[in-house]
Amino acid sequence: AALLVVDLADPDCIEQIADVRAALAGRRVTLETRWPADDAAAGTEAEVEGAQDVFAIHLPTLLLANKADLLGDPERDLEVLEELERPHFPAMLVSAESGAGLGALAPWLFERLGIVRVYTKAPGKPVEKERPFTLSRGQTVGDVARLVHRELEHTLKYARAWGPSVQADGQQVGREHVVADGDVIELHD
Repeated sequence: AALLVVDLADPDCIEQIADVRAALAGRRVTLETRWPADDAAAGTEAEVEGAQDVFAIHLPTLLLANKADLLGDPERDLEVLEELERPHFPAMLVSAESGAGLGALAPWLFERLGIVRVYTKAPGKPVEKERPFTLSRGQTVGDVARLVHRELEHTLKYARAWGPSVQADGQQVGREHVVADGDVIELHD
């Protein structure tokens, strides 16, 4: 992902956005308005312009309108920026000086990137909470098994799961069970 930071107090910020996009396009980098969670919610996979270019990079982008603390009505200034800026990136008001808005940045990114943290445990052992496996929203127990060990994906008989994706703690699930953020998975082969 990319964070495109602009000085909201600068009247040339629209032109600066265009300049950044043009400079990146020259290096085959495209700033996209869609995020992985948008596509997952819609049940589709995004088709991006230039998808046939295997060397092109397409980055979901969040526009950070900085220096919000220096403006009389930052909400209105952000609305004006959003009306003028095309394509329209999701935007947040922030202030690097005061820290305003920065606390919302990490949760927003976590949600929109569609990241799922899954913890594993060996049968009869405690949960390993230090190093979760990270997957994309919509991935399965089979994907977790492959991350643990490539062979385990093929030898997996079932798993037991604790967490938001199951109705009861310790529920037996199959390899096609979709995992959720915070799940604990115990793999059995």
